[in-house]
Amino acid sequence: MTTDSLHWAKSSYSSNGGQCIEWAPEHAAATGEFLVRDSKDPNGPQLALTRQGFAGLVEFAKSQG
Repeated sequence: MTTDSLHWAKSSYSSNGGQCIEWAPEHAAATGEFLVRDSKDPNGPQLALTRQGFAGLVEFAKSQG
């Protein structure tokens, strides 16, 4: 599976003027690798996180309001 063919999803909280991240949920379900990218730069770099790393990122984002 190439990252070009992935479905990317934004957070339901991403109504802040476009400054959000996207992740590839189907890729995570299939591989256990959580890919994250900047929604403003879809062709830019991506982070590959573990399940624990992704959960930590989500908790951090929630704590920052």
